[in-house]
Amino acid sequence: MKLYGALASPYVARVLLFARLKGVDLPQADIPGGSPRADEYRGFTPIGKIPSLDVDGHCIPESEVICEYLEDAFPDKSALPADALGRAQSRTISRIVDLYMAPISGALARQVNPDKRDAAVVEENKAALEKVWVYLEHFMGDGPFCVGAEPTLGDCALGPHMAMFKVLVFSNFADIADPTTQGGRLQTWWDAMQSHDTCNTLLNEYTPAFEQMMAYFRR
Repeated sequence: MKLYGALASPYVARVLLFARLKGVDLPQADIPGGSPRADEYRGFTPIGKIPSLDVDGHCIPESEVICEYLEDAFPDKSALPADALGRAQSRTISRIVDLYMAPISGALARQVNPDKRDAAVVEENKAALEKVWVYLEHFMGDGPFCVGAEPTLGDCALGPHMAMFKVLVFSNFADIADPTTQGGRLQTWWDAMQSHDTCNTLLNEYTPAFEQMMAYFRR
């Protein structure tokens, strides 16, 4: 079993954090052909995206599906809440990240260079992002993590994305406030992530990896 994809991807980081929380040894490997666009990799997964998990030659694509596979394949230690409601809440946070938060990162990445910035696009995504913070706080369970006293799937999804937004968005757009510094539920959650050894270690590995990509966005 091996994971294809670079740590600079928040989706790769999600899977790695989930595996670490479960105590699963998940080695990373070079993408076949050296690129997601390579024919060799497309032969393994025609989707052509990272991460993908190679299980004895079988491809499991998509970070969410990979995490669910790891949960099923290694049941001794769960990285989901014990109760059905908690599991649904944790999965909801992960879905909010994918459906509502992630597209904003792509839109704002194209606006990082001030010389090429469209103020209307920035304002539109700022308003959308403010809604995302409401969604997240509304659907989080009891804290301090997304659901309960230990990090689970939702934290694995939201943690790397929030770390990415700190580098990509909050440091480049002065009018977009960082919700983890505003004293609300998201700050409580972020503080918990920072104080958890496994989560903090992964985020400290992910952030510099993503920072190396910023030169591309600033062109």
